[in-house]
Amino acid sequence: MTPDTLAMVVEFRARPGRGDDLRAALLALVEPTRAEEGCLRYDLHDDPEDPARFAFYEVWASAKHHRAHDATPHVATIVAALPELTAAGRPERVTRWRPIEPG
Repeated sequence: MTPDTLAMVVEFRARPGRGDDLRAALLALVEPTRAEEGCLRYDLHDDPEDPARFAFYEVWASAKHHRAHDATPHVATIVAALPELTAAGRPERVTRWRPIEPG
């Protein structure tokens, strides 16, 4: 990792009754995103205590690479679907992190 590396946690909560649909839509992002330049890690998780909650743990070589990711067709597809699939109509929470130790 370098000082430019960007890690993110992006959390989602499904609308009632839409958990399976949100899971499928988020899973559809994994393969094309992992193939993107600058994607170092892109892992989808679910909450073992709440089946309506999901989170991506993402690591990008730089913020520039993440901005390119946000401009892809697969991200446009999920952004358009989130109002129907999520309680908030968007990700519930997005946090950004940077490494503080050499790697």
